Amino acid sequence: MKLLRYGPRGRERPALVDPRGVWRDISHMVPDVAGTALLPETIGRLRALDPQTLPEVPPGQRIGACVGAIGKFVCIGLNYADHSAETGVPVPAEPVVFGKWTSAVVGPNDDVEIPRNSTKCDWEVELGVVIGKPGRYIAETNAVEHIAGYCVVNDVSEREFQLERLGTWDKGKGCDTFGPIGPWLVTPDEIPDPHALRLWLEVDGRSRQDSTTAQMVFRVPFLVSYLSRFMSLQSGDVIATGTPAGVGLGQKPPVYLRPGQVMRLGIDKLGEQQQRTVAA
Repeated sequence: MKLLRYGPRGRERPALVDPRGVWRDISHMVPDVAGTALLPETIGRLRALDPQTLPEVPPGQRIGACVGAIGKFVCIGLNYADHSAETGVPVPAEPVVFGKWTSAVVGPNDDVEIPRNSTKCDWEVELGVVIGKPGRYIAETNAVEHIAGYCVVNDVSEREFQLERLGTWDKGKGCDTFGPIGPWLVTPDEIPDPHALRLWLEVDGRSRQDSTTAQMVFRVPFLVSYLSRFMSLQSGDVIATGTPAGVGLGQKPPVYLRPGQVMRLGIDKLGEQQQRTVAA
């Protein structure tokens, strides 16, 4: 099942995508694709609906982030060996964890703002994991039970803010609009193996990233279990699982985004995003 949120920013409504690709409003069933709507029992009720009985969404609607009211936006760094190599650092012995502020979250096709005084704004296509069933100290063998679905994430990053300023990575990762999510939240029954998905990104039509989630160093069940040792994972939390090689920082010489460019990215079975870069 594919879930989405549509409508003006801040007033998005929940919907699902029927087998013909038609959006169907489900706001009479759940107020949003968020919180308790992501629990396994609610997902089960939504899956049991006959889409033909649901109202069609009028065409031409904006697509919002596929998850609303996100509590935590947790990211994993250096989770592909080829990306570690291009950045000149060894593969970590355990996951590198950082956060994006939830104010970074935007829809999959919304503009991405190049921050003021930015000189090194970069792209990162990533598999996103959305928590459904809350948990703490989750066993790796049970981790999939806690996943509501998967989505595309663009972990936009400002490398000078991230790497050349004092402090943690976070201030280069959480600028406004640096977290496009969606278009769909795809439930696990449609993604039997999240480690067998092609992910790719291009800038102005030029391929920059093209890889597969099979290259992950730390896989999804381990990441869910690992993170739950340090924090409670709650319904609607988003985990961005890392990016493969091909980021701007890794080009020789490095190449960074400027206003007026177009990023297009996607993951097999999870859909595509497209963002235009604009000056903040």
